[in-house]
Amino acid sequence: MHNDLDNYSQAFRGRLERYAGLVVAYGLNVQPGQLVNISSEVVHRSFVGLIVEAAYKRGAGYVNVELVDPLHVRGRVLQSRPEYLSALPAFFSAKFSEFVDVGAANLKILGPEHPDYLSDLDPAAVNDVRKATYAAAKRFYSDGIGKSKVQWCVVAAATPAWAEKIFPHLRGREAEESLWEEIFKICRVDRDGYVERWREHNLRLKRRAERLTSLRIRELRFVGPGTDLTVGLSPKALFKGGTDRTPSGHEFEPNLPTEECFTTPDWRRTEGVVTATRPFYVNGRLVKDLIITFKNGLISGFSCSEGAATLESYLKSDEGANRLGEVALVGIDSPVFESGLTFQEILYDENAACHIAVGSAYKGCIDGGADMSDDDCAALGCNSSSVHTDIMISNEEIDVQAVLEGGDTLDLLVRGRWVGEFAI
Repeated sequence: MHNDLDNYSQAFRGRLERYAGLVVAYGLNVQPGQLVNISSEVVHRSFVGLIVEAAYKRGAGYVNVELVDPLHVRGRVLQSRPEYLSALPAFFSAKFSEFVDVGAANLKILGPEHPDYLSDLDPAAVNDVRKATYAAAKRFYSDGIGKSKVQWCVVAAATPAWAEKIFPHLRGREAEESLWEEIFKICRVDRDGYVERWREHNLRLKRRAERLTSLRIRELRFVGPGTDLTVGLSPKALFKGGTDRTPSGHEFEPNLPTEECFTTPDWRRTEGVVTATRPFYVNGRLVKDLIITFKNGLISGFSCSEGAATLESYLKSDEGANRLGEVALVGIDSPVFESGLTFQEILYDENAACHIAVGSAYKGCIDGGADMSDDDCAALGCNSSSVHTDIMISNEEIDVQAVLEGGDTLDLLVRGRWVGEFAI
């Protein structure tokens, strides 16, 4: 948080403590003796302190905290010699490998103190830093995240600068407190009984995902203003929603909030044009008014009013960067959508709208995929890449239809709203 907790009301502190408790007990599901790693910008140190206390009270063995100042990252990009932008010390990889080896719990806290701190920098240089970081932690992403060997969770915390982007008519602390109240409401900690409400919500998401999987959907079609997109699915595609589970049986919630049912597409069968319904950040640069055309599974062209150079560099990161790795369904009953706000933070905006993601796919969304070789997954159209960025593609004007294996069609969302048996 920007200010010390003592400067806030008792009621506000109570909601913040509930939020921290939800993150530790439900999001991470910290186990006795477990190693917990927390990554955050330094601006959130007070909130991190609540997380640390809650983790130790729950029995954590050791809580490691890494506070980052984004301006130091900016300084590196600006001043480092180009040949050093891809350099990282060996302990960086070793640290993330240890998280996998010991089955740690890993928390990432989002919420920028300086939302545009990378926006005026060389897109290629920023992308070099991102690629190097991914490569050094690749085992963590492939095994820790991809195979759920760590309990991981991503959450957000408010800052004045981020809040002012969402509430342009407010400034400073007033904007920050308004954003906090939205976070509390969307994350269901604005009143008592929040853990039970999350468990009920989790069951709804899982029932919806199980039904989508049972349909054996061949294609998903998104149709609306500026959008006519077909996304093909593998016969082995699994839809997921809500909590995940480690091999040792510990449940955790990867994202707080979460409203999506998602799966891994067969990237080779993506065709058509799609218009993004919300702006989003790529490598610190906001991309606005994006329109993408897919042909034979690849992005054959795109246009946008802002962020074109950064997005172009990003999509050239590697061979899989301009192919789909995820497709997710979200209805306008989502509390994020119902807020009427655009958060300019993918964790929140992806939970307001159906979305696609360019880049890496989730092997866990392929039946048996976690135990398949990379070649076997690739044969099913499961994409591999060093990037993964969600692009929101629906609102109250978009229809989503499933094409089943036999050729029958079924409406899933009409004008953005779940219909039939999916409106649970």
